Amino acid sequence: MTGTIGRAGYCQFLIGTQINYTCTYMADHVPKLSHDAVRSYLKGDKITAKMVWEQAKGQVVTSPNGYLVFDDTVADKNHSREIELVRRQWSGNAKRVIRGIGIVNCVYVNPDTGQFWVIDYRIYNIEGDGKTKLDHMQEMFDQVVNHKKLPFWGVLMDTWYAKMEVMKKIERSGKVYYCPLQDNRQVDDSDAQRDYQRIDGLTWNEDELQQGKSIHIKGFPKGHRVKLFRLVISKDRTDYVVTNDMTQDDTSATQEVCGWRWKIEQFHRELKQVTGLEMCQCRLQRSQRTHIGCAILVWTRLKQVAEETGKTLYQLKHDLLDDYMCKFLRDPSIKMAFA
Repeated sequence: MTGTIGRAGYCQFLIGTQINYTCTYMADHVPKLSHDAVRSYLKGDKITAKMVWEQAKGQVVTSPNGYLVFDDTVADKNHSREIELVRRQWSGNAKRVIRGIGIVNCVYVNPDTGQFWVIDYRIYNIEGDGKTKLDHMQEMFDQVVNHKKLPFWGVLMDTWYAKMEVMKKIERSGKVYYCPLQDNRQVDDSDAQRDYQRIDGLTWNEDELQQGKSIHIKGFPKGHRVKLFRLVISKDRTDYVVTNDMTQDDTSATQEVCGWRWKIEQFHRELKQVTGLEMCQCRLQRSQRTHIGCAILVWTRLKQVAEETGKTLYQLKHDLLDDYMCKFLRDPSIKMAFA
């Protein structure tokens, strides 16, 4: 790999490097390769979500009990002022508003095996394409239903996506959803559908704590009811989860279902820690899109090897240092000297 670089070469670099993900660092380790050549590749290639799906679809083990999990993450660019696509937005990881690039993701989870795969993603750029995160989420949902044709039973999503348009779309598809609502969401647990109050102000009897309660969410069509469950996560946190699965009558079972949503958080953490997702400092939008796409392709490949070897993605990444350590200890380039 000299002089020029392509997609495979750049992805190979993201797999191999441990700390430094800059164009200059790559160029320093490839004969006759300049950092300008790396930058030229980044601004010239075009990675699409379809390419990610082409890489992932052969790995996916489907299940009729499967889940689609939707959530977004923010590639932290808080110290960057000139990078395109960067905007101020809420980061669930940082628990505050930061400057970064938003990425909306769709993960397929097989609860029978515990496996999961990223099958789609979108870059959040409302100033450029006019699409909200809800638009991206619905677009990816339609892709699964109409084109990917993956079997799944339910949809798991965060409070941000618990909007009527999304929930009704899922219902029309014949699927179920489980999603938490914000504490201040206005609901009515009576038959009147006019005595609305904050969701965290509802009273619960013992049966309702164990089996959930039927509610109407303000703004939804008359007569449209969903099941609400109160999940005590810790002494400092209580979640209120709604589902259109009106047969669900077990709070513990609901909590177990919601637990599968953690898989997308695992994906986000691994994506940032083993692929250098946040590390590209190129200013151009196209360069950032290429880097993000390559990072997701790299995660997909590492995920495949992890499944084949029974290792974690972190073990695969750290194992790359083993040859270096063995070589260094056999013949140290810096030898210890004592006075």
